[in-house]
Amino acid sequence: MSSRIFAIRPEPGLSATVETARTMGIAVEGFPLAEVHPLAWQPPSEDDFDALLLGSANAVRHGGAALAQWRGRPAHVVGEATGRAARAAGLTAVSVGQGHLQPVLDGLAHGGPLRLLRLTGEAHVAVTPPENVSIDTRVVYHVVHLPIPPDLAARLAQGGIVLLHSGEAARHFASECNRLGIAREAIALAALAPRIGQAAGSGWQRVDSAAEPTDSALLALVRDICH
Repeated sequence: MSSRIFAIRPEPGLSATVETARTMGIAVEGFPLAEVHPLAWQPPSEDDFDALLLGSANAVRHGGAALAQWRGRPAHVVGEATGRAARAAGLTAVSVGQGHLQPVLDGLAHGGPLRLLRLTGEAHVAVTPPENVSIDTRVVYHVVHLPIPPDLAARLAQGGIVLLHSGEAARHFASECNRLGIAREAIALAALAPRIGQAAGSGWQRVDSAAEPTDSALLALVRDICH
């Protein structure tokens, strides 16, 4: 199998993945197959909520000026990268998950009533709040998918490993391979989580998932595949 490794997530995550790979001694080629754009949204009164619920750093990056009124307020976040973005925006990350939002909510089940404002993208994972938690969801960004460019298509035709960071990216990549006639059996997929790998469908050379939903774990998986 070709040892070429491709990251296709949008910026700024793409550069972060390539840099993390470099520090681990892994060469990763970056081809962003998506762009993230903010959407206009009407913020409710911050007095109506106890905390924010954030499933992506993109929700912080693209929350716009309206997010400023929540400075100093608590936030429950999906993972450490989102926690760093939240803290940089002046929020207080009071609970930080391990890459999945549902366990973050489950951890709030034994407290008092809690009103959460969820800031998210157009395509987002459904969650089930505990009985004591209510969620109001506001969409603040959307993802625009991009076609596979000719130079990436030529590289993929020779095989390689593709890093998948979201279910959206997995479905789009699979669709693009179908459109361009790129053979799935030549390509291995390394997914951040099992549900992401499943979203890509079948027919690939192999589909593996990281031990935990972090870039470091994903790249460690790729290193194991290559060796």
